[in-house]
Amino acid sequence: MKIDVYFTPLGLGAGDLGGRGIVVIDVLRATTTIVTALANGAKAVIPAATSEEAVRLASHLEKDGVLLAGERRSVKIDGFALGNSPREMTPAAVAGKTIVLATTNGTPALVAAQGGEPVLVGAPANFRVLGERARQLLATRGDLVIICAGREKQFAIEDAYTAGRLVKVAKKGTRKVELNDAARAALVLTEQFASWKEALADSEAALQLAEADLAEDVAFAAKADRFGVVPTYANRRIT
Repeated sequence: MKIDVYFTPLGLGAGDLGGRGIVVIDVLRATTTIVTALANGAKAVIPAATSEEAVRLASHLEKDGVLLAGERRSVKIDGFALGNSPREMTPAAVAGKTIVLATTNGTPALVAAQGGEPVLVGAPANFRVLGERARQLLATRGDLVIICAGREKQFAIEDAYTAGRLVKVAKKGTRKVELNDAARAALVLTEQFASWKEALADSEAALQLAEADLAEDVAFAAKADRFGVVPTYANRRIT
């Protein structure tokens, strides 16, 4: 059995991921936002690597029931209906809607994960049920890949810490699991912080969000097990 963690999606290709069970994590904020939207009744989320791609993808869908969402430098993209805040994804805003989402880090990581089977979307917000699915995947497949979105093509401590906690849960009760170096490092991180709140608090992403008056998003993302859904990405749609 093997668990591989990647601290960013850079360099990953379809050949590396084909047929493997994958979890994608972008705690601040894309995967938290996606989990929240789907838990609150969104029909689907379509990730786009860029805002231009988001506009193009939305143009091929019926206008009724489609929302453009996304951020650049943490703030909502001009002309888009929603930003990338999980607090915006209320039932009143998203129920029954298809959301085309473009973010700096999270949606490119999801696009890079295409080819996985399945590709699961994870965050502290759905961690308990995500951990159960990850453990099942490892038990049945003998293989699990955890992709962290990172921050601007660099390591992000909040994603790596979450990956470490997921490694710990997934391999619990399993006698022998091979870990790549990043998985081992992520495990060590779980010993450095007592909670998600502590791990997120002084991260670069959290500080940037605070500067953009979005500190409440950090508090939202740090609260575990808000929702009981594990979104799955297949055929360019997360449901």
